[in-house]
Amino acid sequence: MGIGFAALRNIQGLSFFKLLGTGAGQGFSLRPDFSTYALLTVWENQAAADHFYKSNSLINSYRTKASAIRRLSLTNRASHGLWSGQNPFKGNDTDEVKVDKVAIITRATLRFGKLWSFWRAVPKASKAIENAKGVDFYKGIGEWPFIQQATISIWDSMEDVMQFAYRDKAHKEIVKQTKQERWYSEDLFARFNIINDQQLL
Repeated sequence: MGIGFAALRNIQGLSFFKLLGTGAGQGFSLRPDFSTYALLTVWENQAAADHFYKSNSLINSYRTKASAIRRLSLTNRASHGLWSGQNPFKGNDTDEVKVDKVAIITRATLRFGKLWSFWRAVPKASKAIENAKGVDFYKGIGEWPFIQQATISIWDSMEDVMQFAYRDKAHKEIVKQTKQERWYSEDLFARFNIINDQQLL
């Protein structure tokens, strides 16, 4: 995954990409998970995405090495904030569309002087989402260990997401602490409809 950057440059229809490692266990951890990686791609159209995942040489090389590959196809419901100076998901918000499953991606670059404070709060955040109603999957992902962190989670419904975001006491306390201590120099929050969830391998 770490040497895939060159192979992803100048792919037709690909407007944004990130190659990401993951954290151990459920992912909210300082320890890396060397068995699991994530590739985030944003496409101009569905046809370009399907062609890439069907025939691209990088994806084919992953197939020869992986024991499983899961592809989530998402459409943006709503997003705010920045990732590497831009919001790659902005432009096709569809928050009014109702689907069975939704995905959430959060992402942040940590301020160097706030690393200790942030990582001390991670166990509390992990416990909060572990106990949340309606969460089917969650994993910590990131570009750089310790400093550039992200999460992806899959939920049964948008109602479950809102319940966790605005009514879960532990989560509300973490959000408040985030603002008070100014942990992030850049951050982004996005929610998506899941239009397809498939195993490629």
